Amino acid sequence: MSLSESCAKALSDKTYEKRKLGSVEVEKMVFEYNKAKNHQQIKKIIDTLATQFCISKDVNKRKGGLISIAACCIALGPIDCKIFMNELLVPVLNCLVDSDVRVRYFAAESLYNIAKIGRQNIIQFMPEIFGALSRLVSDPDVSVKNASELLDRLLKDIISENSSVFDLPSFISLLRERVLTKNSFARQFIISWISILNAVPEINMLYYLPDILDGLFQMLEDVQEIQRMCETLLQQFLKNIKHDPSTVDLSRMTNILIFHAQNANNELIQFTAITWLREFLHISGIQMLPFSSGILSAILPCLAYESDSKKNIRENAGLVNQLMLDLISKKENKDELKNIDIESVMEVLKMYLLHSSVNTKVHSLSWIHQFFIEAEDEMSIHAPNLLPVLRNIINDSSDEVVLEGLTVIADIVKSTKEQDAEINKYREFLDSLLELFREDKSFLDNRGSLIVKQLCALLNAEYIYRTLAEILTNDTENPKFASIMVRKLNSILFTSSELFDLRTTLRNIQNPKSADLFVTLYKCWSFCPISTISLCLLANCFSHVSDLVLIFGNLEMTVDYLEEIDKLIQLIESPIFASLRLILVSKNADSQNLQNALYGLLMLIPQTKQFDLLKNRLQCIPINYITNASSVPSIESQSGIDFINLKKHFEVVQKYHHKRKISNIYIRHEFKPDK
Repeated sequence: MSLSESCAKALSDKTYEKRKLGSVEVEKMVFEYNKAKNHQQIKKIIDTLATQFCISKDVNKRKGGLISIAACCIALGPIDCKIFMNELLVPVLNCLVDSDVRVRYFAAESLYNIAKIGRQNIIQFMPEIFGALSRLVSDPDVSVKNASELLDRLLKDIISENSSVFDLPSFISLLRERVLTKNSFARQFIISWISILNAVPEINMLYYLPDILDGLFQMLEDVQEIQRMCETLLQQFLKNIKHDPSTVDLSRMTNILIFHAQNANNELIQFTAITWLREFLHISGIQMLPFSSGILSAILPCLAYESDSKKNIRENAGLVNQLMLDLISKKENKDELKNIDIESVMEVLKMYLLHSSVNTKVHSLSWIHQFFIEAEDEMSIHAPNLLPVLRNIINDSSDEVVLEGLTVIADIVKSTKEQDAEINKYREFLDSLLELFREDKSFLDNRGSLIVKQLCALLNAEYIYRTLAEILTNDTENPKFASIMVRKLNSILFTSSELFDLRTTLRNIQNPKSADLFVTLYKCWSFCPISTISLCLLANCFSHVSDLVLIFGNLEMTVDYLEEIDKLIQLIESPIFASLRLILVSKNADSQNLQNALYGLLMLIPQTKQFDLLKNRLQCIPINYITNASSVPSIESQSGIDFINLKKHFEVVQKYHHKRKISNIYIRHEFKPDK
């Protein structure tokens, strides 16, 4: 045995004082052996302490062994201790996880003394020391924890002083493992170490930041003190990135940020992640485009936040959204759009079109619209998959969502390159739109005008009206719906500024194209007699109006008809028909035909306020204008339209309408349940 019997007995004593005396004896022995360069004998002493004391079942022996190993290091001094550093450290590190609290405390104290003497000589063992220390800081015993804090400060000083010989990559591997810990004390320990390393000028922690960023963001969910430490550290990292972005791999960190930006359960994590994304967009610009789908997945739901506590998140997400839009909108970035996976972006946007938030849906639609502007060819591929979702969008409760959805539908139609295909797109969509109106009358009442007007503003109003008319004309199974729809379209035609050009076209039926449009609309408008009169008045077909009024005498004049005539008289008095009223004082055939038509209407209605209104208007016509009409041909006669055939069509439609009405009444009567 390399130790005397009295020394071994002292190191095994239950009192600290005697164990301390034994360690002093060991220190003297090692000092003398080292002075004589007897390294073999020193190694025997250390081995004896390691094998017979530090792993003994006797707690006091383990304590004595730990004190003596530290004494060996002190005796060797800062230079020679390097020779035996591995032998000195291994038994001490093993005892740091001992089941006895006091053993763990003496192990921490012993390690502190070894580190204090060895300084830079322990750096090569930092991975092992750091791993042990990271467990020690979470020790439930206060004295052990305090000892670990002293050791921790000493180690940080040593690393700061000797950063040039520090194996940082190996250490980062340890940090990457430990940074995911859930223990608050361990997290505080990790943050403090990263902060120290980041403060050393010779160490560039930005290079290793992608390896530890995920763990740092997870730490933001901890208690307030840990949050504050981690937030400060992240702010410092972001400041360094903005100062020198070339030293960091932003792309590796972007997916980490996207993941944490979707953490709706923690406002601090979400806000911080979105803030980093915003700064990355400022720094990297177009290099962020490949992450478009992920970024949109993160920020679009944040735009739905309404509470004051999440106001900052919502505003931050809005800034990120605008920065992304600006990136794809710049002409100089057009070639870079190929780096965007548009298919995955469309999947994200389609998903958020089903979101409950108006703001999220509107911004999702704005993105689709922007992609149609910037990448029309690529978007034409995705148009068929978007249409089913957009059909639901136009039934949304928000006008803003409906209008934005119609804008995208217009984009889809306009993205079709071939004219025949474009017309088919019109018909396909308008057919489905009429189906929605047919299924839900409240939808037609509440949104019909908004949708039709917006479509006419975005697309070709003539195509819209022509196609709707053609579809409705063929709807022989539901003439009642066709009548309601015609009434709605007629009201929009006469009251909307968006349809000014269409009204102008219909007034010029001498033009063959205008005449063809008039005939198409007329055949559909025949489902609603008063709307047909309105259309003919607009097109200056006054003689035909007179013929139609005579047919009205054979129709069932219901309250609905009379109300429609009242609305027509109000329309005649509106600015839309100012030109028509001037025709009344024109000395031509149109004037005479118009007077006859209006007098016919006057005879159809009872003597109400509207009767007086029209009668007063007709009484304003000078007598000589009535009797001295010129022989100038009427506009109607110059159109080339076969009005005799149109009259027959009108009568056929009205008879069919009446027949269906009688049939429905009979069916309801036949199958009336018994009481």
